[in-house]
Amino acid sequence: MQQQNNQLPLWEVFIQSKSGIPHKHVGSIHASDKKMALQNARDIYTRRGEGRSIWVVLSENIVSSAPGEEAEFFDPTDDKVYRHPTFYRVPDGVKHM
Repeated sequence: MQQQNNQLPLWEVFIQSKSGIPHKHVGSIHASDKKMALQNARDIYTRRGEGRSIWVVLSENIVSSAPGEEAEFFDPTDDKVYRHPTFYRVPDGVKHM
């Protein structure tokens, strides 16, 4: 399962440091399969016991918006004011919202 440039596939590594908090992207590794990717991620990114859970995802499976298309991609939300919290009035008796 090697790529044309003779490098193993690239995997993105996400670590959850404590239960209940989101996983955080910590870096990338090369590995031939998901089992090797998990083991390499554990060995490289949790040497000091900072991990509770590890996710590895093939980089080629991640899809993202393009920074150069930011205006086109995000501008359509500007005309929907009801999606912004400033649109709603908070009753006087409500605390800690």
